[in-house]
Amino acid sequence: MVILGIDPGIAIVGWGVIESFGVGKKLRPVDYGAITTPSTMTTEDRLWEVHRELSAVIKTYCPEAASIEELFFNSNQKTGIIVAEARGVLLLACRQGGVPIYEYTPLQIKGAVAGYGRADKQQVIRMVTTFLGLKEPPKPDDTADALAAAICHSFTGTSKLAEYYNRPTTMAGKIGQEGKGSRAVWASKLGNENAALLARIERIEERRQAEQSGGESAD
Repeated sequence: MVILGIDPGIAIVGWGVIESFGVGKKLRPVDYGAITTPSTMTTEDRLWEVHRELSAVIKTYCPEAASIEELFFNSNQKTGIIVAEARGVLLLACRQGGVPIYEYTPLQIKGAVAGYGRADKQQVIRMVTTFLGLKEPPKPDDTADALAAAICHSFTGTSKLAEYYNRPTTMAGKIGQEGKGSRAVWASKLGNENAALLARIERIEERRQAEQSGGESAD
């Protein structure tokens, strides 16, 4: 499976394409990089450039899945809104390219790659470099974050837990825990004894995210 990992932003959007041969098997790096837009550009031009360049990546590598980090607002709401706008055009590019979209929280990405949801930036970068057999760490850091998102999807892509975490994005799932398509409701449809536990784990993660003063991200 060819997986596109995306680290959303507007000044820098990290992206990375890997090939996964199944859980427990070696990963192959295909290509990776970053989309950069200067602050001198208008917001609408920057959004257009982000969309255009990611669309070109999708057309070139034809990924079978896109893994993107969920957005958590930090104390700077203005910056958060701009990043959210950029994330929207990234999702649009994937949808237009026919690529299924999957979301992961920063805790899930760090936990999958580094084995610890509170791993720091350097730990994540080291593990990404090791898993992909790279000669040197990917740069910029946003690119490493994108590769981490792709690796996270590859590690959980065939497990039952992945069916819970890796559901396609739905707007209802972002509105609230009781909305159709939300994780709590979706987990209850798994039809197994772990459904309640999975929903509880998710609520714990969300509380921890809310307690972080600056907002957690994979970078």
